[in-house]
Amino acid sequence: MEITYNSPAVLTFSLICTGITLADYTLPGISEAFFSVSPGMSWLDPLSYFRLISHTIGHGGWGHLFGNLTLILLLGPMLEEKYGTKNLVLMMTMTSLVTVLLNITLFSTGLMGASGIVFMFILLSSLTNFKSGHIPLTFLLVVGIFLGNEILNILNQNDGISQFAHIIGGVCGSVFGFRTLPPASAPPPIAPTSDIPTNDRKNDYQPPNFGL
Repeated sequence: MEITYNSPAVLTFSLICTGITLADYTLPGISEAFFSVSPGMSWLDPLSYFRLISHTIGHGGWGHLFGNLTLILLLGPMLEEKYGTKNLVLMMTMTSLVTVLLNITLFSTGLMGASGIVFMFILLSSLTNFKSGHIPLTFLLVVGIFLGNEILNILNQNDGISQFAHIIGGVCGSVFGFRTLPPASAPPPIAPTSDIPTNDRKNDYQPPNFGL
């Protein structure tokens, strides 16, 4: 048996997040400086455009990191196998951009961490068995639990967590799940039939007997 790098996108992302969190202990403040989005960021600062993506790999500590990586490493490989590495990276990037752009437009709070990607993974994974014309009951249950939990957390505004990022991540996962649905497969064509005897039947042909 050998250890394989089975999920390049998920494993690389996880390693980068771990490296940044480790570097934050040797170089204090590096996560807040380069891997987070601050309230009222300036579009004149070139680093602001880098932070639109990089905020997902910065975390506030090991607890924050491990909480996100647990679900990313659990769900990510399955999703990467189903949708492919390039598509999953695109989904993660789009989720990061949509989350941060809506957050800085509608709220005056900062962002740090991969929570939006985590909740995108959760909702997307609940649609892995989705078929045209059917909505999985597991998806409805996940959505109900997810929204209920986030509403309760919104009522508790002292936890320092952006529930908006979670909700947007979940919405992105749902959209990706429905948009990437493969078309329904058509039934196999029916082979044409003919009443003309085949060659094998010609060989079995017997001439009529007229009693001669």
